[in-house]
Amino acid sequence: MAIRRSAAKRQGLPSVVQFRLAPTLAQADALAAAVLVSNQAATVVSRLSWQQRTFTVLELHRLTYHPVRAQVAGLGAQAAVRAIARVAGAYANRRATKKRAHIFRPHGAIPYDARLMSWNRDARTVSLWTPTGRVTVPYTGREEDLKAVDTLPIGEADLIFRRGVWLLQVAVTLPKPAVCEPVNGFVGVDQGVANLAVTSDGAVLPGPALPGPIGGNGHVRTLRERRHRQRRRLQAKGTPAARRVLRRLSGREHRMMTHLNHQISKHVVREAERTGRGVALEELQGIRGRVRAHRLQRRTLHNWALAQQIAFTRYKAERAGVAFMLVDPAHTSQACPDCGCVSRANRPARGRFVCTGCGLAGHADHIAARNIAARGAAGWAAVNQPHATGLPSARRDRESKPPASAGGS
Repeated sequence: MAIRRSAAKRQGLPSVVQFRLAPTLAQADALAAAVLVSNQAATVVSRLSWQQRTFTVLELHRLTYHPVRAQVAGLGAQAAVRAIARVAGAYANRRATKKRAHIFRPHGAIPYDARLMSWNRDARTVSLWTPTGRVTVPYTGREEDLKAVDTLPIGEADLIFRRGVWLLQVAVTLPKPAVCEPVNGFVGVDQGVANLAVTSDGAVLPGPALPGPIGGNGHVRTLRERRHRQRRRLQAKGTPAARRVLRRLSGREHRMMTHLNHQISKHVVREAERTGRGVALEELQGIRGRVRAHRLQRRTLHNWALAQQIAFTRYKAERAGVAFMLVDPAHTSQACPDCGCVSRANRPARGRFVCTGCGLAGHADHIAARNIAARGAAGWAAVNQPHATGLPSARRDRESKPPASAGGS
C-alpha cells in the first residue's frame, strides 16, 4: 500500500527542531545498543545492495528484509524497514560516484518514524524503540521548538549521540505563506570570496549591519587563515596532545561560517520583506568546475560556503512569503546597469568598475548586485506572465481559434 503524505505536509515548509534527551544510565545503554544495531543492519543491507546492484526501496526490501533480520540480533521489523530505506537514500544521489559499498559508522545517527517512537507532550517525554524494549526518555529544548512539536505535523526524527549528549532532531512542517508580489523590485545579492555578500543597496555583509564580534570580511579571512595554519601545525606534530586539540577545535570554523550565513540571509530577507521586494541571487551550481583558480587560491575557493548561503536565503524567504529568484551569473560584474555595455575593460581592477560606454564608476560587487536585482525582476516577470516571450504556443493558438460551427460547412 502506498503511503501518502497529508495535505499539510505536501503544501507546507519542512523544518527541523532539536531536543536534548536526559536518559538514565540504563536508558543510555539501551539507546547506544539501538544505534549499534541499526547501523550494523544498514551496513549489511548496503553490502547486499551493492553486490546485487539493487538500489530501489521496493526491490531492496524484497532482497534484504529477511536476511538482515536473520543476521542482526535484536533488530525489530520496523527498524529493518527504516534501515532499508536509509540505504536506498544513501545510494540515490551518489551511486554513480561510488566505487564500493557504503559503510555506515557504528555510532552514526539513526532514523525513527511514527512506529518507532511516540510522544507524551504533557509529561515532555518520548518513547523510543531499542533492541531490549521501549524506553521513555524526558526531553528539553527551546520554548519555540517545544511549541512546534506540540502544534505542527511531525515527521521522522534522528537520534544522535554527540560528545556525550543524546539529541533528537525532529522534522516538522510549517504552514507555507502566500508569496507576496515584489512590487518594488528585488534586492540583488552578489556573493564572493573577498566579500561574502554585497547587496544592491550597497550593504557589505558581514559588516556594521550585522551584530556580533565579526568586524567584516577581512576579519573572516583572517580567522580562517589562522585556523588553517593552526590545523596544519597540529597535524604535522601528530602527538596525542596535538590530536586532542584537533578534536577540540573540530567544527569550530564550520559553526562560525554557518552562523555568519544565517545572519547574512536573515538580514537580506528582512530588508526585502520590509521594503516589499524580492530576493535575487546568482545560480552558482557548478561554479567550482567552471572557474580556474590559481593553486594558491583553490583552498579558499573550494572551502567557501556559497551553496549554504543560497539555501539559507531560500528557506527564510519561503517562510516570510518573499519572492526568491536565482539568475544567470554570466557577466554580472562586467555589465553596466545603466547603459548595458558588457566588456572586460569595465573591470580595471578586482574591486573597481568603470564603464567604458557611459563612464559609470563604483565598486564591482555593488554593480554586480544591481545587475542581479535587475535580472531578478525580469526573470520574475517572465515566469509569472503567460506567453511573455511571444513564442508560438499551442494553447494560445487553440484559444484564439473561433469555435467550430455545429452544422458544419
